[in-house]
Amino acid sequence: MTRQIQLALATFRPRRAIPGQTVLDPSVTRTRVRLGDLDIYRHVNNAVYLNMMDTGRSNLLADCGGMPLLNERGWYPVVAASTVKYRKSLTLGQRVEITSRVLGWDPRIAYLEQVITTGGQLAARGIVAGRFLAKTGDRVPAPDVVALLGGPETSPELPEDVAAWARAMDVAHRA
Repeated sequence: MTRQIQLALATFRPRRAIPGQTVLDPSVTRTRVRLGDLDIYRHVNNAVYLNMMDTGRSNLLADCGGMPLLNERGWYPVVAASTVKYRKSLTLGQRVEITSRVLGWDPRIAYLEQVITTGGQLAARGIVAGRFLAKTGDRVPAPDVVALLGGPETSPELPEDVAAWARAMDVAHRA
């Protein structure tokens, strides 16, 4: 439950924008492993990694000043697809960093990488296909969101593993 509160705070009372931060700059979220994050095997439950990543994505938007801009338009992010590779178990009290960054976008989807580390060691890597919706129910094209956030007109080329994943998950734009 505390992770949900953390996400709500990151979304509705976002941290201050970082001067000069752009939508393509990495965003770092720091936290600790809490008792409620653990499963019966005394390590972080796989779903908690996803909760941490949710907060990391909200902080990425906050860092580039995007939360008020999105709220003014009634736009909000949703996950279309995600995959996580777990490399190291996290345990009670460990300090954790979630580094979130936009890799690129197509007409529909923004693609992000989220890396969770502890003590400089990789714990998990997630790839997320994110969309934006309007409170009216309309879909918001990813380039419109990037433009609102002051990003470049053209997407960086996606890494081949992410492009292949997007095609396999059937989330990539089809021309």
